[in-house]
Amino acid sequence: MDPAVAPLVLPHDLRAHLSEVVEFLPDPTGPEPLAALADAEILISGWGCPRLTAGVLARAPRLRAVMHAAGTVKSLVSDAVWERGIVVSSAADANAGPVVSYTLALITLAARRTLTMAARYDAGVWPDSAARTGADGLTVGIVGASRIGRRVIDRLVRSDAGFQVLVSDPYVTDEEARRLGAERVGLDELCRRSAVVSVHAPLLPETTGLLDARMLALIPDGGALINTARGAVVDTEALTRECAEGRLEAYLDVTDPEPLPSGHPLRSLPHVLVTPHIAGAQGTETRRLGQYAAAEVARYLAGAPLLGEVTPDVLPRLA
Repeated sequence: MDPAVAPLVLPHDLRAHLSEVVEFLPDPTGPEPLAALADAEILISGWGCPRLTAGVLARAPRLRAVMHAAGTVKSLVSDAVWERGIVVSSAADANAGPVVSYTLALITLAARRTLTMAARYDAGVWPDSAARTGADGLTVGIVGASRIGRRVIDRLVRSDAGFQVLVSDPYVTDEEARRLGAERVGLDELCRRSAVVSVHAPLLPETTGLLDARMLALIPDGGALINTARGAVVDTEALTRECAEGRLEAYLDVTDPEPLPSGHPLRSLPHVLVTPHIAGAQGTETRRLGQYAAAEVARYLAGAPLLGEVTPDVLPRLA
């Protein structure tokens, strides 16, 4: 992984703990980074790891498992990984916690129309009571009952604010949605009924541009869009128009393209907050990823099922 990230993800004490069950090979970050792979049986990867192509794997004849101390493995694994029968695990579950907390914070801000209130305040307008909004009874639409989407639903349902939660996901049944505490609806209806729409769908061919101009136009005036998933799920130009008109607020931790070019209107519109992909584990939180990967190593060596195992059949539906 990136040498700047490695000490955060795998600090000294965690490496010492791992050393009780495995032999650490030289850190593959020197002038010959692939040299250490020759004897490696388990690879702990992370942000900045090169793609595991057939050429890379040819340098790792003994490799049996990859424990990815980060989220998505789509940019990491190639067909050659599956052809070799290499086991793959992702620490996406460990990364989900910070994303859920971040999303809930944004929902709280959106419920109060924070960006609109701040813009009015900056313009010298003190909002009266009728203009103020709160979270109680708010309808929140969750696009995608993903790993993170389901956790957001759970936290909203257990909140004392009495949120009404809608979910749109083609892989979720009405009964599954009820068990989650949400109502399953089509995307059109979700957009029409939700004051806040939060995106948690993976980027797939069928989800690219899913929230297009027509869908965004269905969100009620004064509504908000939150995206902590993938930028391309939302039509950037259409969203820019809606926010420029002041009809919608947008809280975006991901964009399309990413990063947004200098001078892009979404960077300066008063009803938009753009953050640089910080919803996932940051700083001291990244230790969680290393802990998860280390626990997966222990499970693998014990012959136990991996909690974060990724298989080629489910990979296309993952973030």
